[in-house]
Amino acid sequence: MRMLQYIQAINEALHEEMARDASVFVIGEDVDQNGGVFKATQGLVERFSARRVRGTPISESAFAGLAAGAAMSGLRPVVEFMYFDFVGVAMDPLVNQMAKIAGMSGGQLQVPVTVRAQTGARTREAAQHSQSLEAWFLHTPGFKVVMPATSYDAKGLLKSAVRDNGPVLYIENRQLYYETESVPDGEWTTPLGVAEVAREGRDITVVATGYARKLALAAAQALEGTASVEVIDPRSLAPLDLETILNSVSKTGHLVVVHDAPASCGFGAEIVRRVVAQGFDLLDAEPLVVGSAHVPMPFSPPLEDACLPSTASLTAVIHEIINR
Repeated sequence: MRMLQYIQAINEALHEEMARDASVFVIGEDVDQNGGVFKATQGLVERFSARRVRGTPISESAFAGLAAGAAMSGLRPVVEFMYFDFVGVAMDPLVNQMAKIAGMSGGQLQVPVTVRAQTGARTREAAQHSQSLEAWFLHTPGFKVVMPATSYDAKGLLKSAVRDNGPVLYIENRQLYYETESVPDGEWTTPLGVAEVAREGRDITVVATGYARKLALAAAQALEGTASVEVIDPRSLAPLDLETILNSVSKTGHLVVVHDAPASCGFGAEIVRRVVAQGFDLLDAEPLVVGSAHVPMPFSPPLEDACLPSTASLTAVIHEIINR
C-alpha cells in the first residue's frame, strides 16, 4: 500500500494506459510539458512525445470533433476539458457524433473516447466554472458516465474508461484533487457499472456521488449512535448498479440521494424514479434528493455555501426521515 493523491492517481492511470496501448493519445486543455495547472498530464510529453500529447487552443468543438474522428479511425483519444462547464461549446461533436455513431453505423464504427472533465463548486469560481452537468449526458443515449470519489477509483475508473470501446465521460472533482489516500501498488481497474458500499448501516440508505460521498460519510459519523447510515457510492452513473441500491433499501427502508448538482431533473431524481418503479414496497417513507439550489452558482463565499449541500444539511434531512 502507498499514499496517492487523487490527481496523482489520474496521472498514473494515463501513464499506464499510454504505455500499454500505443493507440492512446491525450489532447485538450490544461495539457502541456509542465502537466498543466492541475498536473494531471505531468510527465506525459517527456515520456510519450508531443506526437501523442497535445495541448490545444481554447477550441472545445474542434478538439472534441478531432477526437471523435480519430476514434472512428482506430485510435483511443483521452480528451481534457479543463472545466466541465466548457462542454456546452462542444455539444454537437459530443452528443451527435461520439454518442450516436456506433448506433447509426450499425456497429461498424466504434468511438472509444474518454472525455475527462473536472467539476465541482466550493472553489469560489462563480456560475460559469462551478456547474455539475452530469445529467446532460445521462440523458444522452450512447454515453457512459463515471464519477470517481477516491484515489483508488480515480485510477481504476480511468483505466476502464480508456479501454472501453465507446465514449465515456469521466467526471473529476477538483475539490478532491489533492486529497491523499492509501491505495495498493500494481495494476487494477474499477469495472464500469459496479457501485461500492462505502459504509454499512441499518436505518437509512444514502446514495452519494463524487464530493457528496465525503458529506455522506461525515453525516453518518455525526449520527453514529443515533442512526445507522449506509452510504453507497455509485461510482458509475451510467451504467448504474441499481441492484446494490435496491439491496440496501430492502434492508433500511429509507433512501436519500445527495449530489452537488441541482435536485431538479438530476441524477438523484432518476435514482428515486427507478427505486420507486422497481422497489416501491421496500420503502417505509418517501425517498428524498438533497442537491444544490436551482440558481446560477454565486461567487460570494457565503452565498455559494448556502446553495450547496453540506454535512449539516444532509444530517438534518437524514434525522428528519428516520424520525417520521
